[in-house]
Amino acid sequence: MKRILSGIQPSGKLHIGNYFGMMQPMIRHMEAADLYVFIVDLHALTSVQDRDRLRQGTLEAAADFIALGLDPDRCTFWVQSDVPEVCELTWMLSILTPMGLLERCHSYKDKVAKNIPASHGLFSYPVLMAADILLYQAEVVPVGKDQKQHLEVARDIAIRFNNTYGTTFVVPEPEISEDSAIIPGLDGQKMSKSYDNTIPIFLDEKALRKRVMAIQTDATPVEDPKDPDTCNLYALLKLFASPEKMREVHALYVNGGAAYGYLKQDLFELINTYFAAARARKKEFLDDPGYLRQVLAAGAEKARAKATVTLDLARDRMGLKY
Repeated sequence: MKRILSGIQPSGKLHIGNYFGMMQPMIRHMEAADLYVFIVDLHALTSVQDRDRLRQGTLEAAADFIALGLDPDRCTFWVQSDVPEVCELTWMLSILTPMGLLERCHSYKDKVAKNIPASHGLFSYPVLMAADILLYQAEVVPVGKDQKQHLEVARDIAIRFNNTYGTTFVVPEPEISEDSAIIPGLDGQKMSKSYDNTIPIFLDEKALRKRVMAIQTDATPVEDPKDPDTCNLYALLKLFASPEKMREVHALYVNGGAAYGYLKQDLFELINTYFAAARARKKEFLDDPGYLRQVLAAGAEKARAKATVTLDLARDRMGLKY
């Protein structure tokens, strides 16, 4: 049984990109994997410095996951900062991480270009991510195409450590779903909280409809043919509509007759229905946050049991045990 690991930031409202890019695949892995899922609050500090927002975001992320189907009894589910071993391993890995490796990471440049403040934490983000993965000896890490480079950094660091100190870490493999690798946002870019182009999945009906209606489309007349492969509205519809429905929509695009306003209304109804039951469950969990804290504490205990074994081995390899 392979060990699979991934995490999600509690830095904003859960959106469709989070769900299809990471959460849904991870929940499906419960059936046949040793599954590790965590809320990456230390990573979130690069963009969230509001204490109350981070606290609430962490609880909401836990509620989101469980409401959408994650069973804490069938996986290891915890909050990143509840396992302090990850910080020590980050420093140990930093010693072996070449500056050039981090300087080539496009995510840092992209975020700074989007006016996210440059910081050492933002720059060294891939090292902490590597520690997250290697600490639990993860074999497979589901990532979107935008995170593939960070996974490659983790692999490079693991190989460098193993070559320097002897075999210590599993070298992880990426798992990328081509169908949902990059979910487009309202503006056609990758859906991201950083770009403020998301469709949060637990909005009330009025707010959700407003968000869906804001999806950017071109000015091609209804009766003219359109290219479905370049339309972010079409890409979002494919996530929710049945194959039969998409055949109808595809015909309207290529033959003429696709009315964006009507298709947006269809998308709103599909999203609202798809997440209705999970929305109700999330409210129940947030009304009783004590249950969420209990679940996360138990998960952290399980995670630390694995983390301490790996850290002790790495410390011994480096000569930090005497």
